Amino acid sequence: MKKIIIIGATSGIGRALAVCYLKAGHQVGITGRRNNLLQELKQQYPHQVETECFDVTGNENIQHLNSLIKKLGGMDVFVYNSGTADVHKELHEANELNTTKTNVLGFVELTAHAFNYFVKQGHGQVAATSSIAGNRGNGWVPSYSASKAYMSNYMEALLIKAQKLRKNISVTDIQPGFVDTPMAKGEGLFWVAPVEKAAQQMFIAIENGKRRVYVTRRWALFGWLMRNLPFFIYRKMG
Repeated sequence: MKKIIIIGATSGIGRALAVCYLKAGHQVGITGRRNNLLQELKQQYPHQVETECFDVTGNENIQHLNSLIKKLGGMDVFVYNSGTADVHKELHEANELNTTKTNVLGFVELTAHAFNYFVKQGHGQVAATSSIAGNRGNGWVPSYSASKAYMSNYMEALLIKAQKLRKNISVTDIQPGFVDTPMAKGEGLFWVAPVEKAAQQMFIAIENGKRRVYVTRRWALFGWLMRNLPFFIYRKMG
Protein backbone atom coordinates (compact mmCIF):
# COMPACT_ATOMS: atom_id res chain seq x y z
CA MET A 1 0.00 0.00 0.00
CA LYS A 2 1.42 3.34 -1.10
CA LYS A 3 0.87 6.83 0.27
CA ILE A 4 -0.19 9.18 -2.53
CA ILE A 5 -0.52 12.96 -2.45
CA ILE A 6 -2.44 14.71 -5.23
CA ILE A 7 -2.34 18.51 -5.37
CA GLY A 8 -5.59 19.67 -6.97
CA ALA A 9 -8.08 16.86 -6.47
CA THR A 10 -11.44 18.47 -5.75
CA SER A 11 -12.80 17.74 -9.22
CA GLY A 12 -11.96 16.68 -12.75
CA ILE A 13 -8.83 14.66 -13.51
CA GLY A 14 -7.37 15.03 -10.02
CA ARG A 15 -10.42 13.64 -8.28
CA ALA A 16 -10.75 10.79 -10.79
CA LEU A 17 -7.06 9.95 -10.35
CA ALA A 18 -7.53 9.88 -6.58
CA VAL A 19 -10.37 7.40 -7.02
CA CYS A 20 -8.11 5.18 -9.16
CA TYR A 21 -5.59 5.01 -6.34
CA LEU A 22 -8.28 4.48 -3.72
CA LYS A 23 -9.84 1.60 -5.63
CA ALA A 24 -6.35 0.06 -5.84
CA GLY A 25 -6.22 0.10 -2.03
CA HIS A 26 -3.78 2.95 -1.46
CA GLN A 27 -3.91 5.80 1.05
CA VAL A 28 -4.46 9.15 -0.64
CA GLY A 29 -3.94 12.71 0.54
CA ILE A 30 -5.91 15.23 -1.51
CA THR A 31 -5.79 19.03 -1.64
CA GLY A 32 -7.83 21.82 -3.16
CA ARG A 33 -9.56 25.11 -2.43
CA ARG A 34 -13.06 23.72 -1.88
CA ASN A 35 -13.15 21.89 1.41
CA ASN A 36 -16.69 20.57 0.90
CA LEU A 37 -15.56 18.62 -2.16
CA LEU A 38 -12.53 17.26 -0.33
CA GLN A 39 -14.74 16.09 2.51
CA GLU A 40 -17.13 14.36 0.10
CA LEU A 41 -14.35 12.03 -1.01
CA LYS A 42 -13.16 11.52 2.54
CA GLN A 43 -16.67 10.48 3.56
CA GLN A 44 -16.71 7.89 0.77
CA TYR A 45 -13.31 6.50 1.80
CA PRO A 46 -12.97 7.45 5.50
CA HIS A 47 -10.07 5.07 6.23
CA GLN A 48 -8.03 5.89 3.13
CA VAL A 49 -8.33 9.65 2.57
CA GLU A 50 -6.67 12.59 4.28
CA THR A 51 -7.32 16.18 3.24
CA GLU A 52 -5.66 19.58 3.31
CA CYS A 53 -7.56 22.62 2.07
CA PHE A 54 -5.41 25.39 0.56
CA ASP A 55 -4.78 27.51 -2.53
CA VAL A 56 -1.41 26.91 -4.22
CA THR A 57 -1.08 30.65 -4.89
CA GLY A 58 -0.90 31.27 -1.14
CA ASN A 59 2.10 31.66 1.16
CA GLU A 60 1.87 28.45 3.19
CA ASN A 61 2.21 25.72 0.57
CA ILE A 62 5.06 23.88 2.26
CA GLN A 63 3.37 23.92 5.65
CA HIS A 64 0.24 22.41 4.12
CA LEU A 65 2.19 19.75 2.24
CA ASN A 66 4.16 18.79 5.34
CA SER A 67 0.92 18.61 7.31
CA LEU A 68 -0.58 16.22 4.76
CA ILE A 69 2.54 14.06 4.74
CA LYS A 70 2.29 13.83 8.52
CA LYS A 71 -1.41 12.88 8.37
CA LEU A 72 -0.62 10.09 5.90
CA GLY A 73 2.44 8.95 7.78
CA GLY A 74 4.71 9.46 4.78
CA MET A 75 4.65 9.96 1.01
CA ASP A 76 5.55 7.62 -1.85
CA VAL A 77 3.95 9.38 -4.82
CA PHE A 78 3.48 13.11 -5.40
CA VAL A 79 1.21 14.40 -8.18
CA TYR A 80 0.88 18.09 -9.04
CA ASN A 81 -2.44 18.50 -10.81
CA SER A 82 -3.42 22.10 -10.01
CA GLY A 83 -3.78 24.27 -13.06
CA THR A 84 -5.71 27.16 -14.49
CA ALA A 85 -6.21 28.92 -17.83
CA ASP A 86 -8.20 31.86 -19.14
CA VAL A 87 -9.07 32.08 -22.82
CA HIS A 88 -9.48 35.67 -23.99
CA LYS A 89 -9.03 37.50 -27.27
CA GLU A 90 -7.40 40.35 -25.37
CA LEU A 91 -4.35 39.92 -23.12
CA HIS A 92 -5.45 40.47 -19.51
CA GLU A 93 -2.40 41.03 -17.33
CA ALA A 94 -4.10 39.93 -14.10
CA ASN A 95 -5.21 36.64 -15.66
CA GLU A 96 -1.74 36.02 -17.09
CA LEU A 97 -0.19 36.55 -13.68
CA ASN A 98 -2.73 34.36 -11.92
CA THR A 99 -2.09 31.51 -14.37
CA THR A 100 1.65 31.83 -13.80
CA LYS A 101 1.25 31.79 -10.01
CA THR A 102 -0.65 28.50 -10.16
CA ASN A 103 1.09 26.73 -13.05
CA VAL A 104 4.66 27.83 -12.32
CA LEU A 105 5.23 29.29 -8.86
CA GLY A 106 2.94 26.95 -6.93
CA PHE A 107 4.12 24.04 -9.04
CA VAL A 108 7.82 24.67 -8.46
CA GLU A 109 7.49 25.31 -4.74
CA LEU A 110 5.56 22.13 -4.02
CA THR A 111 7.22 19.84 -6.55
CA ALA A 112 10.75 20.83 -5.51
CA HIS A 113 9.86 20.18 -1.88
CA ALA A 114 8.42 16.76 -2.76
CA PHE A 115 11.51 15.90 -4.83
CA ASN A 116 13.85 16.78 -1.95
CA TYR A 117 11.69 14.71 0.39
CA PHE A 118 12.20 11.72 -1.92
CA VAL A 119 15.94 12.41 -2.17
CA LYS A 120 16.23 12.13 1.61
CA GLN A 121 13.94 9.09 1.61
CA GLY A 122 15.91 7.44 -1.18
CA HIS A 123 12.93 6.68 -3.40
CA GLY A 124 9.64 8.08 -4.67
CA GLN A 125 7.60 9.10 -7.66
CA VAL A 126 6.93 12.63 -8.90
CA ALA A 127 4.28 13.33 -11.53
CA ALA A 128 2.76 16.52 -12.90
CA THR A 129 -0.07 17.33 -15.28
CA SER A 130 1.34 19.64 -17.93
CA SER A 131 -0.44 19.78 -21.30
CA ILE A 132 -0.12 19.11 -25.00
CA ALA A 133 -0.48 22.92 -25.25
CA GLY A 134 3.05 23.26 -23.86
CA ASN A 135 4.54 22.05 -27.14
CA ARG A 136 4.13 25.48 -28.81
CA GLY A 137 3.09 29.00 -27.91
CA ASN A 138 -0.63 29.68 -28.15
CA GLY A 139 -1.93 33.16 -28.90
CA TRP A 140 -5.25 32.50 -27.16
CA VAL A 141 -3.63 31.40 -23.88
CA PRO A 142 -0.03 32.72 -23.82
CA SER A 143 0.69 32.18 -20.13
CA TYR A 144 -0.98 28.76 -20.13
CA SER A 145 1.02 27.35 -23.04
CA ALA A 146 4.25 28.91 -21.71
CA SER A 147 3.67 27.65 -18.17
CA LYS A 148 2.96 24.12 -19.36
CA ALA A 149 6.17 24.15 -21.40
CA TYR A 150 7.96 25.20 -18.23
CA MET A 151 6.41 22.31 -16.33
CA SER A 152 7.49 19.75 -18.93
CA ASN A 153 11.06 21.03 -19.03
CA TYR A 154 11.23 21.17 -15.24
CA MET A 155 10.05 17.58 -14.95
CA GLU A 156 12.67 16.43 -17.45
CA ALA A 157 15.33 18.32 -15.47
CA LEU A 158 14.22 16.64 -12.23
CA LEU A 159 14.56 13.23 -13.86
CA ILE A 160 18.10 14.07 -14.95
CA LYS A 161 18.89 15.33 -11.45
CA ALA A 162 17.53 12.15 -9.87
CA GLN A 163 19.74 10.07 -12.15
CA LYS A 164 22.81 12.18 -11.38
CA LEU A 165 22.11 11.77 -7.66
CA ARG A 166 21.65 8.01 -8.22
CA LYS A 167 18.29 8.07 -6.46
CA ASN A 168 15.41 5.72 -7.18
CA ILE A 169 13.00 8.52 -8.11
CA SER A 170 10.77 8.25 -11.18
CA VAL A 171 9.45 11.40 -12.82
CA THR A 172 6.38 11.43 -15.08
CA ASP A 173 5.32 14.33 -17.29
CA ILE A 174 1.62 13.93 -18.12
CA GLN A 175 0.50 15.79 -21.26
CA PRO A 176 -3.28 15.65 -21.73
CA GLY A 177 -5.07 16.85 -24.80
CA PHE A 178 -8.72 17.82 -24.41
CA VAL A 179 -10.42 16.20 -21.41
CA ASP A 180 -14.10 16.63 -20.56
CA THR A 181 -13.65 19.11 -17.70
CA PRO A 182 -14.66 22.78 -17.23
CA MET A 183 -11.17 23.80 -18.43
CA ALA A 184 -11.94 22.44 -21.91
CA LYS A 185 -13.50 25.61 -23.25
CA GLY A 186 -14.26 26.97 -26.69
CA GLU A 187 -15.37 25.67 -30.05
CA GLY A 188 -13.66 23.21 -32.34
CA LEU A 189 -12.61 20.77 -29.64
CA PHE A 190 -11.80 17.25 -30.79
CA TRP A 191 -10.63 13.95 -29.30
CA VAL A 192 -12.23 14.99 -26.00
CA ALA A 193 -11.53 12.19 -23.52
CA PRO A 194 -13.86 11.19 -20.66
CA VAL A 195 -12.35 12.12 -17.30
CA GLU A 196 -12.27 8.54 -16.04
CA LYS A 197 -10.44 7.30 -19.15
CA ALA A 198 -7.85 10.07 -18.86
CA ALA A 199 -7.32 9.39 -15.15
CA GLN A 200 -6.91 5.65 -15.72
CA GLN A 201 -4.21 6.22 -18.34
CA MET A 202 -2.44 8.62 -15.99
CA PHE A 203 -2.64 6.10 -13.16
CA ILE A 204 -1.10 3.35 -15.29
CA ALA A 205 1.68 5.63 -16.56
CA ILE A 206 2.65 6.73 -13.05
CA GLU A 207 2.51 3.17 -11.71
CA ASN A 208 4.80 2.06 -14.55
CA GLY A 209 7.21 4.95 -13.99
CA LYS A 210 6.80 6.36 -17.50
CA ARG A 211 8.88 9.44 -18.31
CA ARG A 212 6.16 11.05 -20.43
CA VAL A 213 2.60 10.10 -21.30
CA TYR A 214 0.09 11.67 -23.68
CA VAL A 215 -3.54 11.46 -22.57
CA THR A 216 -5.13 9.99 -24.48
CA ARG A 217 -2.39 8.20 -26.41
CA ARG A 218 -3.46 9.52 -29.82
CA TRP A 219 -2.27 12.97 -28.75
CA ALA A 220 1.34 11.78 -29.13
CA LEU A 221 0.96 12.13 -32.90
CA PHE A 222 -0.62 15.56 -32.56
CA GLY A 223 2.20 16.65 -30.28
CA TRP A 224 4.79 15.57 -32.83
CA LEU A 225 2.98 17.49 -35.56
CA MET A 226 2.79 20.61 -33.40
CA ARG A 227 6.50 20.54 -32.63
CA ASN A 228 7.49 20.08 -36.26
CA LEU A 229 4.99 22.29 -38.05
CA PRO A 230 6.66 25.32 -39.71
CA PHE A 231 5.88 28.59 -37.95
CA PHE A 232 4.27 30.22 -40.99
CA ILE A 233 1.65 27.47 -40.89
CA TYR A 234 1.38 27.09 -37.11
CA ARG A 235 0.79 30.82 -36.50
CA LYS A 236 -2.57 30.53 -38.28
CA MET A 237 -3.61 27.82 -35.83
CA GLY A 238 -2.13 29.08 -32.56
